[in-house]
Amino acid sequence: MTAIERSRTVAVIGAGTMGQGIAQVALLAGHRVLIYDISPALAADGVGLVRDRVERMAAKGRLDRAEAEDAIGRIDSAGELEDLADAALVIEAVVEDATVKRALFAALEEVVSPDALLATNTSSLSVTELAAGLAHPGRFLGLHFFNPAPLLPLVEVVSGFATDRAAADRAYGTVLGWGKTPVRCADTPGFIVNRIARPFYAEAFSVYEEQGADPATIDAVLRESGGFKMGPFQLTDLIGQDVNEAVTRSVWDSFFRSPKFTPSLAQRRLVQSGRLGRKSGHGWFPYGPDARVPGPHTAGPEDAPAKVTVVGDLGPAAGLVELLEEAGIAVTATEHGGPYIQLPGEGQLVLADGKTSIEFADVVYFDLALDYRGATRIALSASEDTSERTLSEAVGLFQKLGKNVSVIGDVPGMIVARTVAMLIDLTADAVARGVASAEDIDTAMRLGVNYPLGPAEWHDRLGRDWAYDLLHHLDERCPGGRYAPSLALFKLGYAAGDDEGDETE
Repeated sequence: MTAIERSRTVAVIGAGTMGQGIAQVALLAGHRVLIYDISPALAADGVGLVRDRVERMAAKGRLDRAEAEDAIGRIDSAGELEDLADAALVIEAVVEDATVKRALFAALEEVVSPDALLATNTSSLSVTELAAGLAHPGRFLGLHFFNPAPLLPLVEVVSGFATDRAAADRAYGTVLGWGKTPVRCADTPGFIVNRIARPFYAEAFSVYEEQGADPATIDAVLRESGGFKMGPFQLTDLIGQDVNEAVTRSVWDSFFRSPKFTPSLAQRRLVQSGRLGRKSGHGWFPYGPDARVPGPHTAGPEDAPAKVTVVGDLGPAAGLVELLEEAGIAVTATEHGGPYIQLPGEGQLVLADGKTSIEFADVVYFDLALDYRGATRIALSASEDTSERTLSEAVGLFQKLGKNVSVIGDVPGMIVARTVAMLIDLTADAVARGVASAEDIDTAMRLGVNYPLGPAEWHDRLGRDWAYDLLHHLDERCPGGRYAPSLALFKLGYAAGDDEGDETE
């Protein structure tokens, strides 16, 4: 694929933080760059700030002095749209208003050459809608950079309904040549990252609304067991509750209010109360010099059982057997039945499967972990019918393995397991609908939101039926469509399997 030549001009419209960042990326890639803003003063300020950053990079030895001086001489502001006539690529980063953007691109069509690419950096608006009314919609696409653009590698290359493949290829090649990691995406609400990421927030909020656990505990479990860098409560406080909820509502509305994307009432109340996160001094957590941030619930010490019986194949939790033996707990294994860990008091320790503890005589569930050896915290759930001895033995067992233990309410699917299952399901559905490839979705989620694994990688690790079975059980207990596994996930399980059970009855 042919990238735009370095000798060609790249124009950026919008002199805010994102516009400056995109301009800096194009500039350091070797292009002449023009920044335009409706306010000439803001455009000039934007140019000055980019030049200052380039100067600082040279002063710190991150950029050769000669290269820095050359770059500083290749960026300028444009006083009029007509000054962008020779641009080979124009990227807008203005206010998220479809009317404003459409008027801007209609005016640009009268200025730039027929071979110029027009791109929007929108994160929430339809690329197809923004192209409507253009004389040449085939050259229009989305280039969604993540903030800060100079530092974050991911760029979503979004093709609208009318975008020509050649235009998308040219944009992809250009961004790749700039040192970024582009991923291809069809024009869908939320594109890749903002569409697939919804369950990371929604399931945590749902567990909280179900009185399963408090925000600090849910965050800790997702970090210390799930391997996520930040918990959703902490992260949305950083993003801003109003901003995060607006994205959720936009995706929900765009999918005709599908239950898969239903917003959180608890988050709505937070926004209505003005508790928007760090920027307001209080969100899910308090902030400020005197703030006392609550810690996660951690169970007190309990005695570990001296021996256990592992019944059946523990699947994703099979690594626990080795850890138990290393900790000095005698392990007897039997292949038939299960899967669960039989405790001395006759209670069972079961990996989260979408069911609830209250359905069984004496069961404690334990949550999914990215890596049971490396996990520092494990969540357990039990009902009021679970015996004190069984819960005590379960807590003591994981404490013997060196884990902090958080006991949460009897919520089906627990915390990490239901979150990961939903991420897998949305990914399978998006791939089946041609939104993006599984590889691009994994790349986007690892680079865009720093997930420990992409959803398709999780699926490969956990097994072909794991997510489907858990969501099927969840859907039975929480009907309404939110947890109904997609047809794509159902098919994915069969496509990845062997030929057993293929006979028609």
